[in-house]
Amino acid sequence: MTQISISTSNLTYRYGNLTAVDHISFDVSEGEVLGFLGPNGAGKTTAVKMLTGQLQPSEGSVTVLGKDMRKHAKQVQQFLGVSFETTNLYEQMSAVENLELFARLFSVKNFMALPLLEKVGLSGREKERVANYSKGMKQRLMLARALVNNPRVLFLDEPTDGLDPVSSQTIHNIIRESSKSGTTVFLTSHDMVEADKLSDRVAFINKGKITALDKPAVLKRQFGKRTLKAEVETANGTIEIRNIPLDQAGTAEQARLLFMDDKLLTAHTEEASLEDIFFKITGRGLTG
Repeated sequence: MTQISISTSNLTYRYGNLTAVDHISFDVSEGEVLGFLGPNGAGKTTAVKMLTGQLQPSEGSVTVLGKDMRKHAKQVQQFLGVSFETTNLYEQMSAVENLELFARLFSVKNFMALPLLEKVGLSGREKERVANYSKGMKQRLMLARALVNNPRVLFLDEPTDGLDPVSSQTIHNIIRESSKSGTTVFLTSHDMVEADKLSDRVAFINKGKITALDKPAVLKRQFGKRTLKAEVETANGTIEIRNIPLDQAGTAEQARLLFMDDKLLTAHTEEASLEDIFFKITGRGLTG
């Protein structure tokens, strides 16, 4: 039977008269990667702070690893790994010293920093002061620090925002490896392409409310339209784009005629992106 790692019911948080998180309810299973997606200001970070026991909900409940976070946050936190978008490393210390400090705080016995630093691509720079690191290196060290205690639940807040492709791919690989080993990953992001690659399910949050929650493929089938997109060279030498919907009567015949055309240049199927679907559901873009 699948274990539930995170469970919320009507979870709500208010900053004065502003409701940042508005009665959201969801479960996350052990080993699942849940993409928690929305634009800046949608309530993602506030939700994570409640899930990790840093904020007390205004209403509702949150349970992590079977424990009520209102009552047992300190007990649960030893099993959590957290990496926020804003780095908060000790920059005058080396990478090894940063990790060893956190290992002591978590009472991790026989901790070895070098294998973890190698995992995040920082071997060879482990004794250098963190102040000399690039943004991507600091972000990878943040992830390494979140893994020090071998967490059962890993919270990653915009882990690749603004990073180069190599740093992003390193983090993606670690997320996949963590999930395969049974760690639950709660991934907040406004990068829909990244979330589509990594997430078992995605939740769209907009103005503090969850507007959709399902597998990416299910959302695409429900809200998107599949098409065959082709480039055809016309008689006057111009390039024409033709789109054939794949989910209607007559599709097969239209496609057959298209492929009989000797001026067909390229053809590929195309589906709605998560960003397209988010806009369709909420009426707002990821930066709006």
